Amino acid sequence: MNQEIIDEIENQNYEEITNQLEKFLIEQIEKNKANGIILGLSGGIDSAVLAYLCKRSLKEKTLAIIMPDTEITPKSETEDALKMIALTGIEYKLVDIKPIVKEYSMYLEPNDWAKGNLRARIRTNILYYYANAKNYLVLGSSDKSEHLIGYFTKFGDGAADVVPIISLYKLQVRKFAEFLGVLKTVIEKKSSAHLWKEHEAEKEIGVSFEEIDSILYCLFDKKLSIDETVNKTQIEKQTVEKIYNLHLKNEHKRLPAPKPPRD
Repeated sequence: MNQEIIDEIENQNYEEITNQLEKFLIEQIEKNKANGIILGLSGGIDSAVLAYLCKRSLKEKTLAIIMPDTEITPKSETEDALKMIALTGIEYKLVDIKPIVKEYSMYLEPNDWAKGNLRARIRTNILYYYANAKNYLVLGSSDKSEHLIGYFTKFGDGAADVVPIISLYKLQVRKFAEFLGVLKTVIEKKSSAHLWKEHEAEKEIGVSFEEIDSILYCLFDKKLSIDETVNKTQIEKQTVEKIYNLHLKNEHKRLPAPKPPRD
């Protein structure tokens, strides 16, 4: 793997990014005549960055919802989320979705994969419930890496009104988190949506985010071909093709629902 590519990805002006995103969020609230913003706080790095960003100038207009499924979510995740609430001082609610998932499961045929995505959609339902009740905008926590390969649940964590960090690769989100002062333990932990027990993003995808970001950066920012990306990143062609194929396969997640043509 080419360390120079990783350095190029990570070397950004995070103070400028912070100022731009703060301004963007304030403008979105004003433009949409909203009272504030709401986000799901999982204990992971992406939602942590949103929380720390919001507390800077929108602390009194931010609501975080912590939504573990206590059947499968590690206790440490909820503890990390609560630590970040204490450090940021933003308003929060804690909702255990375990009984909701259990209630759904009583009427559905068993399928662990579908049940994992159901958890993501239940969390989104709760976010939009409070967004409707309070006239808040829902913040999405997808970063550029996850967005480009479709690593999110359609109409689950992929549903949002505003997506502040969607232009930042996962490696950039980590550096951004350092700049914002996010807990080191949160920055260093394995990325996971916790849709099932012992769920880890890199393990599920089968590729590290260092490789994923290097590949995506070369393919989409540098506009290189697959072979050029292999040469530039020094990553096996099979891995490069796998990431590119994920991008193609999951294009439907990034686009509006198709409609038939009219004469």
